[in-house]
Amino acid sequence: MNSNYPIMLRLEGKKAVVVGGGKVAERKVTGLLGTGSHITVISPNATDELKRLASCGMIGWLEKSFSKEDIEGAFLIFAATNNTELNQFIKMAASDQQLVTIADDPEGSDFHVPSHIQRGRLSIAVSTGGASPTLARKIREQLEQQFDEGFEEYLEFLFSARQRVLKEVKDGSRKRKILSAIASREFLNSQNREADFFRLLHNIGNDV
Repeated sequence: MNSNYPIMLRLEGKKAVVVGGGKVAERKVTGLLGTGSHITVISPNATDELKRLASCGMIGWLEKSFSKEDIEGAFLIFAATNNTELNQFIKMAASDQQLVTIADDPEGSDFHVPSHIQRGRLSIAVSTGGASPTLARKIREQLEQQFDEGFEEYLEFLFSARQRVLKEVKDGSRKRKILSAIASREFLNSQNREADFFRLLHNIGNDV
């Protein structure tokens, strides 16, 4: 079995087409929201939530059956109908340069959408390679408890602190020590990270 290649995609400005209007399609669309991609749903019918998103202008909805022209220029294609033959037809209609995931055929898909959690800049994805989405969901739920909402603020601190360290600290060894120190649990649980970081950054003559 070939291993999957994990990757984080920047989708801003890219076209994503979701074929299907049911709950599976709704989940795919929900996962795409916030990526900056141009999302289009192709289906004669749609869930109330998909209709709401379309009415708000957050997605496009072509109220029609699928045709090959619908996926022209698409970067990602989600075959998410409840019709196996149609899903396979969508896959065959795509070019080699387009990535297609098929809701009822993980092995025939070009990519899988992992179960994931998002805490600001922190993104953790869990995949079982299509073996058990249920297990992937359970692992995700455990990670959600381990990495709670506090990590969102912490990641913002790490981002800004790292920029300062890279700009202000020239010594490579000291730079590595500081970056390692701020990524510790001590800083995660600190009640005053900025003050702690200020002392760390200006303690030039001592070991970190």
